[in-house]
Amino acid sequence: MLKVGDTGCGIAAEQLKELFTPFQTTKKNGIGLGLIITQEIVKWHGGAIEVESEVGRGTEFTVSLAAR
Repeated sequence: MLKVGDTGCGIAAEQLKELFTPFQTTKKNGIGLGLIITQEIVKWHGGAIEVESEVGRGTEFTVSLAAR
C-alpha cells in the first residue's frame, strides 16, 4: 500500500464524485485523463485507488496492489 497526501485546499465533495471520470478537470489546460489512466493501470495489476479529501485540510490517495 502506498499513501500520498498533501495539506492543500482539498477537494469539494461535488468534485470528488467526478474525480475518476474521463475529461473532468479543473485546470485551464488540463485534459482530465491522468487519474483515469492511472486507475486503469492499477486495476490491471489487481489493485485499487482510493481518495479521501477534506476542503481546507488536504487530500490523501491510497494505492493498494495485490500481492502475487
